[in-house]
Amino acid sequence: MSNQKATFLEYNINQLNLPMDFSDLIPENHIARVINDMVNQLDDQLFYEVYRGGGRPAYHPKMMTKIVLYGYTQKWFSCRDIAKSLTEQLPMMWLAAMQTPDYRTINRFRSERLKPLIHTLFSKLTQLLITEGYVDGSTYFLDGTKIEANANKYTFVWRKSVQNYEEKLQVKIHEMIEEIEKHVELDHVQLQQDEEKDTKRISSAALQSIVESVERELSTKEQQLEQTTNKKEKKAQKQAVKPLQKLHRKMKTDALPRLKKYETSFRLFDGRNSYSKTDTDATFMRMKDDHMKNGQLKAGYNWQVGTQDQFILFFTVHPNPTDTRCLLSHVEALKESGLPLPETLIADAGYGSESNYVAMEDEPFDTLIPSNTFRQEQKRSFAKKQFHPYNWTYDEKNDVYWCPNKRKVMFQRYAKRTDTYGYTRDFKIYECESCKECPLKSACTKARGNRQIHYNPVYEELKAKQHLKLNTEDGRTLYQKRKTDVESVFGHVKQNLGFRRLHLRGKEKVHIELGLVALAHNLRKIAARNRNRRSKTLLDNKNKKLTDQTSKTSISEFVFQGLLGQP
Repeated sequence: MSNQKATFLEYNINQLNLPMDFSDLIPENHIARVINDMVNQLDDQLFYEVYRGGGRPAYHPKMMTKIVLYGYTQKWFSCRDIAKSLTEQLPMMWLAAMQTPDYRTINRFRSERLKPLIHTLFSKLTQLLITEGYVDGSTYFLDGTKIEANANKYTFVWRKSVQNYEEKLQVKIHEMIEEIEKHVELDHVQLQQDEEKDTKRISSAALQSIVESVERELSTKEQQLEQTTNKKEKKAQKQAVKPLQKLHRKMKTDALPRLKKYETSFRLFDGRNSYSKTDTDATFMRMKDDHMKNGQLKAGYNWQVGTQDQFILFFTVHPNPTDTRCLLSHVEALKESGLPLPETLIADAGYGSESNYVAMEDEPFDTLIPSNTFRQEQKRSFAKKQFHPYNWTYDEKNDVYWCPNKRKVMFQRYAKRTDTYGYTRDFKIYECESCKECPLKSACTKARGNRQIHYNPVYEELKAKQHLKLNTEDGRTLYQKRKTDVESVFGHVKQNLGFRRLHLRGKEKVHIELGLVALAHNLRKIAARNRNRRSKTLLDNKNKKLTDQTSKTSISEFVFQGLLGQP
């Protein structure tokens, strides 16, 4: 057993330690330094424009931006967690210069100050990514993912249900108006104005005027009752007024509030089929993380993201469940953002509609967007489908198809179809000369009459143009890269960053939060790239030293062997 005395390093928490600057304790490539450098490059005037003068001095907006961004990079999406870290986390204390705004101040800055600022802030930081060479913006991989809203999943309101209830209420209102007209002479000016728009619907404004007319009539009858001295006449008058009072009470306390409620719901729908009472901007949509496998709908938003090299270049927020209707508004917002437009926009088949193809023809950049049948058409089995019109023989000169039974399918007429969103498509209708007694009819069509083909020339031409580009070597390379670029971003945000559900309500605040998430993702990518570059530099320097040492050893051995006279 050793007789040596144990020794320890000096430890005294009451002793003042120098230096007082603890920035040296933060590693060189720490993400806090990345955030500090990126935000410091922004112009101060950008932040000052959202503040009014006077009052108590506010916390510096750059400091507030830094701590919020750092909080989101560390998965602290609650303002209480960010405020708590200001007294516990060394990087946060350094970024805040030891200032400690409370959670209310942080939340007010995030929800109010960043509202007019988030667009410009994101664009400026994206410009810095391009300037510093992380991306060049030439390719733009677009896709969307659904983010669950901060809303109760049982607070849904459906358009069809509101329409049904509103129609039944309109019937009751018309019945009550007919009863009221037996007692009161109504002013039909307001009703006639509504009937010009819809002969069956009465607005809440018109109903309000009717209620006021009935109230005036009841007030007149009450004055008459007070002047009546004969008890029998007074009793008879009261009995005569009761039906009118009942109708007035029912209309004022039941029909009018319900009609106002339905009109508010129609305004909130704004082209959607549903909304949540908790967050009226959120739409109920199917999420991929349906663990019960019962197709449950949840309130959410469609987050459209454009990426390059797994950096988020731009984003928009939409209440539409499908990606098809998000492309045009996303591109318009991209053009208004001031960011450089890409050379090529790459998206998946979810965006491949005729309206999108037609609109993208006028844009200054190229597109790679397959149709929803692109994958099927590339398979060998597709060419074996003998009853699909794509595999039939077409006589361009006579504008005639030949079916598998060698019968003519001739052009008959033009037709138009307008979808629920108001877009009109043109079709050419072809019909077989006769499917009677055809042995292949049961496999060819389920129609009672002859087989028809509904051909959309505009869509087929634009679709063929996209498929032609996708089948080139460059097109295949770019489209294959899309899967590992934008999809990886969604995986990083939802899995690594842990952001699966929103914490703010309302489309404007949701846009702020998703903007912070996008910036946090980009900042984490920058920090990771810098660490990898530093590690690679250190490894290269180490290998160079080993190579130099090996070279010196080889030369020494050569000289030593020469002195010994060895070959």
